Parts: sequence; structure tokens; C-alpha cells
Amino acid sequence: QVQLVESGGGLVQPGGSLRLSCATSGSIWSVYAMAWYRQAPGKQRELVARQTIGGSANYADSEKGRFTISDISRDNAKNTGHQQMNILRPADTAVYYCNLDAGTDVAGRDAYWGQGTQVTVSS
Repeated sequence: QVQLVESGGGLVQPGGSLRLSCATSGSIWSVYAMAWYRQAPGKQRELVARQTIGGSANYADSEKGRFTISDISRDNAKNTGHQQMNILRPADTAVYYCNLDAGTDVAGRDAYWGQGTQVTVSS
């Protein structure tokens, strides 16, 4: 079973920065991509950034130049991914979810979700 645990959320002032982390565990034999989504109150969950393993990163237009997603394969233990978020705005306030596209012994290739971490940008 795959588990994803996000951390790093919190309250930050506009213009500030946060670094989100997503720790993965379980019987993962291959990771294809990691992504971050967010969901603000009353809104649908939306893609923020996606990094294919050993490949390229893609960002939502409003996050380009402000957010940076890491390649989990470059993590020393290869089990934690990050998203650096700079120049945060009140509109970035949401619950942020880690999403992992991975293959496991039990389920084959599938998408997995963390429980989310709250990011609040407010003065």
C-alpha cells in the first residue's frame, strides 16, 4: 500500500515563501511522475505543477516563475518530493495535495493521493 504524507503548509504573509514536502512509502517499484494539486474552498481541485521522473516539469500559468517542483528521483532517499513556492499570494490559499503516478506490486500503475496540507496566505 502506498502512503503519501504532505508537510510544510502553514500561514504566510503575501510575498512570502513555503516549501511543501511529500514523503512516500510503500511497495513502490517505479515512480513515473509527482504532481501537486490544490483545492480552495468552493472550487474544484486544480493542477499546480507536475514533474515527470527524469523529465520535464509543467506548471499552471499562474504558478510559472513562482513555484518549483522537484524531481523525486533526485532526492537522496528517492522517496520525498518538494514544491518550493515563492511570492505567495492570497489567491494561493488552498489545501495542497501531493499526487504520485507510480507502479506497485499489488495494483500495478495507479495514481495515489496524500491527505493534503493547508496553505494560507494572509496579512
